[in-house]
Amino acid sequence: MRKLLIAAAGTALLCAAPAYAQETTPAEPTATATFIDLEGNEVGTATLTQAADGVTISGEVMGLEAGEHGFHIHAVGDCDPATMFESAGDHFNPDQKQHGMENPEGPHAGDMLNQTADDQGTIMLDATNAMVSLTEGEPGYLFDDDGSALMLHSDPDDYMTDPGGNSGDRVACAVIEASTTP
Repeated sequence: MRKLLIAAAGTALLCAAPAYAQETTPAEPTATATFIDLEGNEVGTATLTQAADGVTISGEVMGLEAGEHGFHIHAVGDCDPATMFESAGDHFNPDQKQHGMENPEGPHAGDMLNQTADDQGTIMLDATNAMVSLTEGEPGYLFDDDGSALMLHSDPDDYMTDPGGNSGDRVACAVIEASTTP
């Protein structure tokens, strides 16, 4: 009988351990973003996840011209097509640097690598930005008072020219929104 009780207690502890670990291990912060075009139509989504090496951004955006497009985080979480997305402000730049990963005075925290649309005009977003964070209190925190947005431009970024890398018009915009935890 004693062995049976010890076995039952051990089984109960083993079953409870994963649940306890899940409750006490905080999940990495995540965010979502829904892209709209200049007509206000939804054209894609993105998921942002805090990782050890920065914020990873993955997703899909459709309806673009084939080829490379500048991809940035902008300083304001407002994607108003009536303003041609100028409502999203300039690139996210809390350290007041110049634009471009190849600029000796840069980059902006919101500067990222170009993304390429296939022949059907679809981009499979794949980026990691080590200069921003989804964690409150960390440098480059994206959820300040006016939020932030993801932006795709009509042309590729040249990674050098201040302030926007000659990346052309803003063609798709997505407000970054913190994910809610259940």
